Amino acid sequence: MQPVMSVAEVSDFLDREFPQIHAGGRVYSIDGIAPGEAVVRLSANDMHLRPGGTVSGPSMMALADLAAYVAILAHIGPVALAVTTNLNINFLRKPEQGDLLCTCRILKLGKRLAVVECGIGSEGQDDYVAHATATYSVPPR
Repeated sequence: MQPVMSVAEVSDFLDREFPQIHAGGRVYSIDGIAPGEAVVRLSANDMHLRPGGTVSGPSMMALADLAAYVAILAHIGPVALAVTTNLNINFLRKPEQGDLLCTCRILKLGKRLAVVECGIGSEGQDDYVAHATATYSVPPR
């Protein structure tokens, strides 16, 4: 499964079609795209923290959803109407303050559905802080 879009192409597409992801500042960036996967970074700031100084669950869910979208787009091309139909997340441990990396791997890329698995980890740590699966509906080409 080879990507059909580069990091720069997906980033440009997101900037053009979904500028609202940068409404609170440019906190999301694509670290890499490879066959069957993508890595997206959240540079968490104060708006992403909950009491106790940990990155909030909704922030990690948004990261997983965006990373899933990036992985799928990179492999099907610029399809704005690919949409989330299911997202399930398990929070495994408290993330450290700082950047979170979400590695998203495509499990199935069909004509109508794409299924991905995402692991979210604190930069520099080996253990995941959250694990997510997502299903996207892909419009007919």
